[in-house]
Amino acid sequence: MSETSPETVPHPRTRSHAGRRKRRRVSGCIPVLLVLAIVLGLGYVGVMWGKGFIEDHFGDPEDYPGPGKGSVTFEVQEGDSIGVMGSNLEEAGVVASAEAFTDAASDDPDATGIQVGFYPLKKEMKASDVLDVLTDPSQIITTQITFPEGMRVVDILDLLVKETDFTRPQFEKVLGDPKRLGLPEYAGGNPEGYLFPSTYGFGPDANPTTMLRAMVDRWRQAADDADLEGAAERLGYTPQELMTVASLVEAEGRGEDMPKIARVIYNRLENPGTNGTIGRLQLDATVNYAHGREIGARTTAEDRQIDSPYNTYKVAGLPPTPIEAPGDAAMQAAANPVDGDWYYYVTVNLKTGETKFAETAEEHSANVAELNEYCRTSEAC
Repeated sequence: MSETSPETVPHPRTRSHAGRRKRRRVSGCIPVLLVLAIVLGLGYVGVMWGKGFIEDHFGDPEDYPGPGKGSVTFEVQEGDSIGVMGSNLEEAGVVASAEAFTDAASDDPDATGIQVGFYPLKKEMKASDVLDVLTDPSQIITTQITFPEGMRVVDILDLLVKETDFTRPQFEKVLGDPKRLGLPEYAGGNPEGYLFPSTYGFGPDANPTTMLRAMVDRWRQAADDADLEGAAERLGYTPQELMTVASLVEAEGRGEDMPKIARVIYNRLENPGTNGTIGRLQLDATVNYAHGREIGARTTAEDRQIDSPYNTYKVAGLPPTPIEAPGDAAMQAAANPVDGDWYYYVTVNLKTGETKFAETAEEHSANVAELNEYCRTSEAC
């Protein structure tokens, strides 16, 4: 029952007016303070519950553990905000979420100084690692070069000399030092096939060693992704032989045909007496390599008479080294050939790349006849 109810108020003659005023002030504050305490308490509980709910149901923004893979050249444009950068990074597959990047940037005062330009990143990087690159002006790319799949070392050097200020002898000096270059021991000191085809961004401090080493490092990553050494052991080959197969697949096929072409190569190597193949791969690409010319050119009967260990029309087995730089798809195909009994293949349409596979010489002859008819009426040949 309230203290201000008629039943509990004392007679005026038993206490002073000041006493009455004091009692009224105290009795009025108590409910107010009680309500305030309840409100504050409920507010605290609400905040803590909300914090717990967010942590339990949302947690930290999605982020990759790093260090990343592959290569991505990322552009920061004039006027890009941190939020825009985060969205673009997520779209490019560099970070797992834009939020992870913006959170990292909010904790780094240098994030406000990110400069316009191109930066060398990887896919699936940790957001804080991305920020470390973007806040370092020395990482800005000054030279960007794209090396397509299937380039020979000689072609790669031509492009490097053309696009940089370094000379051919400077690059050749690095190639002559396998340890400096970072080649695996089983490459035998030969860089053919181990300068990985990709787009590279070279900063202002790049030199022939760092440029070529970056290409070998990128090859190492592709080799690990394909489990090159493990696949070689499983298939009964050396890693160097598997790299050679990958280079042949790169030269001879495209897309979904690559694992089938790898199977044809293995079938011929492992069953040399079948269908008259006698272990010879009979690949035009190796003959062209022996002649030192474009890998994809068609060869003549005269071309195939060249005396070279790379002439697979005359020499059984694999060539001694890779003949060009295979990309990811070719390396994966060499490491994971599909099952099949094919011993022959021929591209019957040079524009579309349609390739037909055959198990017998008779089937193959019919496919070759189709190619000849195509070439009779097409300028593509």
